This record gives sequence, C-alpha cells and structure tokens, in this order.
Amino acid sequence: MLVVRRFAAAGSAILVAGVLSGCAVGIPGHGDAKGAVAESAHAVDVILPPVGGKPDYQLGGEYPPGEDVEIVGRDRTAEPAPDRYSICYVNGFQTQPAERDLWDDDLLVTVDGEPLIDPDWPDEVLIDSSTADKRERILALVSPWIRGCAESGFDAVEFDNLDSFTRSEGMLDIDGNLALAAAYVDVAHDAGLAAGQKNAAEFARQLRDEAGFDFAVVEECAAYLECSRYTEVYGEAVVDIEYTDNLPRTWDEMCADPETPSSVVLRDRDLTVRGYPEHVATHC
Repeated sequence: MLVVRRFAAAGSAILVAGVLSGCAVGIPGHGDAKGAVAESAHAVDVILPPVGGKPDYQLGGEYPPGEDVEIVGRDRTAEPAPDRYSICYVNGFQTQPAERDLWDDDLLVTVDGEPLIDPDWPDEVLIDSSTADKRERILALVSPWIRGCAESGFDAVEFDNLDSFTRSEGMLDIDGNLALAAAYVDVAHDAGLAAGQKNAAEFARQLRDEAGFDFAVVEECAAYLECSRYTEVYGEAVVDIEYTDNLPRTWDEMCADPETPSSVVLRDRDLTVRGYPEHVATHC
C-alpha cells in the first residue's frame, strides 16, 4: 500500500532562504504552518514507501531485485530500479570518496588546518554547515543532485550523515545541520520526491517537525534496540537495514520482535551485488 503525504509547494524559495539564514520558518504541514496547503497556490503530493514492502539496499552496486522486493535504495549516480519504489542516496553532510574535488576547501570542516575526516569512513570529509553563506553554497552544489534523482525517476531521496555534527570536534552543531537539512527537504519536495531521514535516532522528532522529513531509512535499529525511536515519529514509514556482522540476536528473533519495522532487510556489510560469495539479502 502506497501512502501519500501532501505539503505546500508554493513559496519554496522563501522557505529555503529562511532555513539557510537560520530564521524561524514554518515547515509546511507542521506546527503553525498547518494551513499552508489551503493558502498555497498549489499542493504537491509525495509518495511514501509501501507499507511493509520488502526492501533491498544496493549502494554497493545495482542488480535486479528479487520479485518480492518492493523498495530499492541506490546511489544517485545509478538508475532507479524499474517498477519498484526507488530511494536515491545523497551524502548531504560529508563528501563522497570520488567527489572530494567538487568541494571548495572552505566548505569542508578543518581542525588545525587539516580536513576533518569521519573516523569510520576515512575517505569522507565533514561538510561545514556552520554559517548561512556556507549553507547557501552547499545547497547550490547539492540541489542539482537532488533534482537529478527526480529526473532519473526515483520516488524519494535519503540524506546521509545528518549527525555529522556529533563527530565534528565542536566545529558544527545541530542548528547548522538542521537548517541545511530543511533546505534539502524543500528542494526534494519541490522536485516531487519524498525526503528520508537517514539514521540519527535521537533527533528523529526534531528532524521530522523542524526539517520536514517524510520517512526514515535506518541502519541497525533492531541491533541497537532503537527502532521505536523512529516508528514513534514516522509510524510504518521506516525502512531498516540490518547487517550480518552485527546480529546480537538470531535473525529469526529480530524478525519476531514487534519493535522491528515491517520493512527490513538483512544485508552483508559491503552491500555486494548478487553473485559475490559475501552477498546476503534476506527478508523476514
């Protein structure tokens, strides 16, 4: 079953300008902007992932999904999976390994003159969302990627590393990332894409209410017993990826846990394509 979420689309330029400057701007469909749809020149519908749809996560490479798979996540440089609900991956808060040279040096976080690298991903540098000017320039670079997802035929976009400020050694804070996230979401909505929060369980309510995210793409929420932090905010619009190298319980036990989202897949950590010995893509 596909779920439609409606939001106001007119006036998006005003919304982007507000979030980039850090001003208090109502997100259409939330809080004091409740009547924005009725007052808007037009409204746009976005489609949420099918409730209970079996997902596959293919950031490591594309391959034909199984016949029972309804949701497929792929990188923005890939084509969406035909006849599936397709989610486009955009790394909105850190650089991608092969794209470092796209970024001006002053848009990257530095400590003692050296780029600050994610300790878990040694080829990804944190993006500097600390000022309105930098956020505007970041948005100018990333917006074509988001619109490109829509032009390619994706249904939604997920923005990775929302929580980069937590590993920024104090150089970033949630306010800068939240403002940038809200701007990303607005561009996605304007392009007709649903916008997915990626991970950052402890900030789910704030990201939904203040940035306007529609659903969540999460990793290992069952392993870390934090799925309810997403489902309490997004209901059944949560897509979970668990990994074979981090199963604190058996897969059957995790599937039987009522806290585990109904849309869940067990993947190998490297997200290999079908045919590799390490490849795993298992559903409950």
